[in-house]
Amino acid sequence: MPRSENQKLKLLYLKELFEAQSDEQHILSMQDIVSYLAARGIRAERKSVYGDISCLQEFGMDIVLQKGPGGGYFLASRPFELAELKLLAGAVQASKFLSERKSVALIEKLSTLCSSYQAAQLERQITVRDRVKSMNESIYYTVDRIHEAIAENKQIRFRYFDWGVDRRKHERPGEYFASPYALVWDNENYYLIAHSERHGLTHYRVDKMAKLSISDKPRVITEQARQLDLTRYGKTVFGMFSGTPQQVKLRFRNSLAGVVIDRFGKSAMLVPDGESHFTFTTEIVLSPVFDGWLAGFGEQAEIVFPASVREDFADLCRRTLALYESSHEE
Repeated sequence: MPRSENQKLKLLYLKELFEAQSDEQHILSMQDIVSYLAARGIRAERKSVYGDISCLQEFGMDIVLQKGPGGGYFLASRPFELAELKLLAGAVQASKFLSERKSVALIEKLSTLCSSYQAAQLERQITVRDRVKSMNESIYYTVDRIHEAIAENKQIRFRYFDWGVDRRKHERPGEYFASPYALVWDNENYYLIAHSERHGLTHYRVDKMAKLSISDKPRVITEQARQLDLTRYGKTVFGMFSGTPQQVKLRFRNSLAGVVIDRFGKSAMLVPDGESHFTFTTEIVLSPVFDGWLAGFGEQAEIVFPASVREDFADLCRRTLALYESSHEE
């Protein structure tokens, strides 16, 4: 019997079949396999298919034979388990810095890492639409160029924009130059930590960066950058506001211990203060975001010292109260 022209593709088609159409709940009989190959112009005898499956197993594919009625072959393990893919797809779904279109495309790519049956289950459980998403479609390429600049030890140049009440992008005047250090994730947004001549160590929202290119100038690596501990730094900064960390002592009700540990980590030293409270001392970059975070706990949290920080926060509360006590006409 002459060999078909597609015969050399047989192993590749078998690999494709097991990856896309088999799992523990979907077993392939020998007839299924032979029919699949025949539909692609490949004649195959059972004996040769057994040898091909053995070859794929030696290659590293975890193809398992299930014996008994209704038995057959299936791919038992993959680089990612379905639960892991659901976790990754959920992270993509929740990410605000990815646009809806990019999120859907990423989840579709993740779906190729499991069987078509599992992919349908994955896509059913993940909903991207109607979520708050970035409108910056070029963010993939921005992130890629930033990584490239860091690897090449080069500065970057870009434009920075804000969203206006008209829901349009409004570019800030002038071009920005910066020495990129690292990309960090904070409060569902992606930020670049960098050094600029104007602001020193600062941060930029990646989804608000546009027209980014790599400069010929080498990066400026300051002493502050060399000593930068990203894990510790992330605990001191709220909302990625730039500034100098300041030691602050806070007092909370015991019921907020979990909130403090979630924000500052399990290494946070919580010191009992009476039966119903504890204190916690840490370095914080003071900012409106920190004020808002603390104000959200109402009378359950307070600043103990420094006195100047406590008074500044009290003044903010007084001004906010005055705003609501004043008459306001529609």
